[in-house]
Amino acid sequence: MEKLRFIRLNEAATLPTRAHENDAGLDLYAAESARIAPGGRASVGTGLAIAIPDGLAGLVLPRSGLAARHGVTLANAPGLIDPGYRGELRVLLLNTDRSSEFRLALGDRIAQLLLVPIAFATPQESSELGETTRGAGGFGSTGP
Repeated sequence: MEKLRFIRLNEAATLPTRAHENDAGLDLYAAESARIAPGGRASVGTGLAIAIPDGLAGLVLPRSGLAARHGVTLANAPGLIDPGYRGELRVLLLNTDRSSEFRLALGDRIAQLLLVPIAFATPQESSELGETTRGAGGFGSTGP
């Protein structure tokens, strides 16, 4: 199993955990409290720096429970952590509720971290792309 190294940047930081052994994502925890106004957003620190292994990228994903119960999601879902980044892992939360403020307490689970393999491709301009059955069909091209 791949090792995922973290450094605690403050004492309030909680190392990521998995709720169940086979869960794909690691739960990320708030190292600070926050109040997010209706329709507002907040950058919430985890108090951790991470070393994503080479050949992988970290995707920061919303927690379905926060979205379902409070309307809180990620403003930039998914967030991308490159293997070379060594700063604090922060989560940009968005309160989609139009009437209720969201209060976040220190230690609350705020997002999930998913590690995915990455492929490195060199951009190359071409005079043609080849034919497919889909062609240029984009948004809504497969029906309602």
